[in-house]
Amino acid sequence: MESSAAKVTLFEDIFEVNALNPDGYKFDRVNRIQAIGTTFECELLLDINCGIYSLLEGEKFTAVLASTLHLDGSPADHSCYMPHTTEPDLSDNYEYVMHGRVFDMAFKKDGTVSISISYGGLLMRLVGDARHLTSIQPDQRLFLLLKKD
Repeated sequence: MESSAAKVTLFEDIFEVNALNPDGYKFDRVNRIQAIGTTFECELLLDINCGIYSLLEGEKFTAVLASTLHLDGSPADHSCYMPHTTEPDLSDNYEYVMHGRVFDMAFKKDGTVSISISYGGLLMRLVGDARHLTSIQPDQRLFLLLKKD
C-alpha cells in the first residue's frame, strides 16, 4: 500500500552543497545554494532566506517537492497557505518550507529537463534526468521542504 507521503511527494533527494553564491552575487538575507543530488545526481541552484535558514558548503540536506502539505494527500488551498495550522502536516518533519510555482520547463535532447520555480522572488532551478522529474508539471504550484541531514 502506498504511503500518504508518497501521494504528495513529487521529488525527493539528498543534496550536498558544493558552493554558496557561485556567481559572486550577494544579497541581504539571501544565499544562492549550488548543490548536487546524491541519488539522482540532479543539479540544484536555490535561493534561500539565510536570515532564517542557513546551509554551508559541504553540508547535506534533504529536499522534497510536494503538491500539498496535507498528510492525507488532499489538495492544498494554494490561495491561502497557513504555515501554523493545528493539524499535523508534512512540514512538521522539515526545517524550512517555501510555496511556489513552476514558471519554466526546458526539455533537452540529452533527456534532461531544467525546471525553474519561483518562491515569491526566491528562485530555484533543478536540472536532471527527465525520468526522475516526470511528476512536476508546467505552471504547477508546489511546496519545497528542506531539512539538514
